[in-house]
Amino acid sequence: MGDAQRGRVRVETSRKRVRVHLAGHQVADSSAPVLVWENPHYPAYYLPAADVTAELEPNGSTRHSPSRGEATGYDVVVPGHTAYGAALRYLDSPIPELNGLVRLDWEAMGEWFEEDEPVYVHPRNPYSRVDILASSRHIRVEIDGVTVADSHSPHILFETGLPPRYYLPLVDVRTDLLIPSDTHTSCPYKGTADYWTVRIGETDHHDLVWIYRTPLPESQKVAGLACFYNEKVDIYVDGTLEERPKTPFS
Repeated sequence: MGDAQRGRVRVETSRKRVRVHLAGHQVADSSAPVLVWENPHYPAYYLPAADVTAELEPNGSTRHSPSRGEATGYDVVVPGHTAYGAALRYLDSPIPELNGLVRLDWEAMGEWFEEDEPVYVHPRNPYSRVDILASSRHIRVEIDGVTVADSHSPHILFETGLPPRYYLPLVDVRTDLLIPSDTHTSCPYKGTADYWTVRIGETDHHDLVWIYRTPLPESQKVAGLACFYNEKVDIYVDGTLEERPKTPFS
């Protein structure tokens, strides 16, 4: 593999203590976890094999990555429970930093901790920042020509790599147009979001609005505020229509 292809994967040792639990048992405890950017948006944790305390049983599977090489699959075994295919090891990777590390499947594990705090969805990206600022900008949200929100007191959330998000007080939102959704999503920076569908006439616009009712401590400023997908609605900022951004949520 050439240097250009290898350069697509960023590898960086973290200073955080990372612990992993499964079915009430410790799987790993590491003070030298490695962040590996398998995609450009956020990293995965790879842990030194010596820091994995659960039993890893080879299961005969392999997985190929164009950048990381051939991985060997393992089952993760703790007393009374087996997570099948939940670990990978690159024993002879063209990226030498990966040799000797174990990649545990995030979803297959029970709990992940950075220091003593639980982490959800994926590791926090050390190069992503979330700033939440109170603002007096005039934000008006329109769907199918109908104004569904109009506020002069938004909180604007600036997150690295995403467009600004306008979080609005519910008193400034046409809540009579909102229908509760069964959709819930989680974010490692903000917590768990609940969604609404917007009904305009006889048309339902599914999951366009979300709210963090009990966000994580670092995002408390958006607690109880509603946010619309910039990518899917018309948002006027101080009277000027914003161009809809192109993102993975478009």
